[in-house]
Amino acid sequence: MLEFQSVTKRDAARLHRYYRNCRYGLCEYSVGTKLMWRKALRPSWTEAAGCLVVRNDIHGRMEFDYPVPGPEGDEEAALEAIEGYCLEKGVPVVISMVPECRASRLLARYPYVQISNIRTWRDYLYYREDLQFFTGRRYSGQRNHINKFRAGWPEAVFRSLTAEDTGAIQQFWLDFEAEFPKGDNAKALNELALAKEMLKLVGKPWFRVGGMFHGDKLIGLSLTERCGDTLIIHVEKALYSYTGVYPAMVQAAADLFGEGCRWINREDDAGDRGLRTSKLQYGPACLAPKYCFEAQNELFRYAHTIPELKTERLTLSAITEADLPAYNALVLDGDRNRWWGYDDVGGLGGPVTQTSFLDVARRDFEARQAVNFAVRLDGQLIGEAVLYRFDCRGGAELGCRIDAAHAGHGYGTEAFAAVADWGLYQLHLNRVVAKCYKENQASYKMLSSCMRKNGQDDTFFYFEKLV
Repeated sequence: MLEFQSVTKRDAARLHRYYRNCRYGLCEYSVGTKLMWRKALRPSWTEAAGCLVVRNDIHGRMEFDYPVPGPEGDEEAALEAIEGYCLEKGVPVVISMVPECRASRLLARYPYVQISNIRTWRDYLYYREDLQFFTGRRYSGQRNHINKFRAGWPEAVFRSLTAEDTGAIQQFWLDFEAEFPKGDNAKALNELALAKEMLKLVGKPWFRVGGMFHGDKLIGLSLTERCGDTLIIHVEKALYSYTGVYPAMVQAAADLFGEGCRWINREDDAGDRGLRTSKLQYGPACLAPKYCFEAQNELFRYAHTIPELKTERLTLSAITEADLPAYNALVLDGDRNRWWGYDDVGGLGGPVTQTSFLDVARRDFEARQAVNFAVRLDGQLIGEAVLYRFDCRGGAELGCRIDAAHAGHGYGTEAFAAVADWGLYQLHLNRVVAKCYKENQASYKMLSSCMRKNGQDDTFFYFEKLV
């Protein structure tokens, strides 16, 4: 299973190996975004199949960036690793901030999926030449502002900043705050604090930082990052007392740092009216969508209640309170359950009560993670069949256990076949899988009679049913 570590400044060089050639064009696929917004996104990372895999924890929900491949990266294998991780953790597969160039791949991958594409997420993308030259009628306003700036401060220059400019940067923040006192505006104060923290990274090779100087005075600064064919603007601050400094700095940064880039990404507007107005005034070539794919299993679509299934001898239906004595005895039968592969008692994480196991079964169905069928003979519960581990790609695992008093009569095979058929033809699964311990000859015989053997390892035989 994947093992993640929190993103820190120490990881920047490792992340940059992937992001520097990434052509997704979105600001999330950059070192700057991961560092600047790590308190909000809580990103962690690992590597899988030659790809960078980033997990974000947003308001308690686990969301993954789309994998970023290295030179020999396998995106398919990395996606499978994410799905396997989510399956083991019992959480939904949520892949967010998906670039448009990868959306169709996920749409084809997941049979059932909820897709979001929210306006305030979208990045503002500009052609580099547009911001470098501001040609054409639509940019007459920007050119007028730049001309005013150049007329007022003809000697102003834009150049790269290095670690030796620390003093000028510190003075700039004092000047900036004097012009724009934030008061108790928590959002503005937080954004300013993040910008200050990022400017402490001046001199790091993964960032390109520039400053507009009037003599020795720093009057504007821009922190950028090159990712693939896109220059991302992470921080852009200037003193408004220097009329026209912002468009002048935008133009200068595009010229100095944008060589070889097709796009300049000025990030999203965070739902801020002022930012939206400003970014639109620069004439974006497009608002780059960011899709969120939340994969769903077949239970969400086709199983509103647990159905009743009938076979020649058995009835399979939801477990009820009337089943509690027989059901609890089945679950707590250690001898029978040594092959079950799951510690029901340990899985509770607390004391066992009369309704503990029924509560778990109901909760799993409500979350659409599993379907627990009571296997009944003449109305009496004699076993359980569970369809679980839905993989969001049309597959699910099936397990079955029959109490000792009714073992050896083929009831397990009968129940197993009924639930497998329901999964394939009523839930519309692509496949139903199962496994058994190699020492469990009875289970091996049963599974071999109704499924196709599909591999083995040191512990298990694996089976698959497609029809």
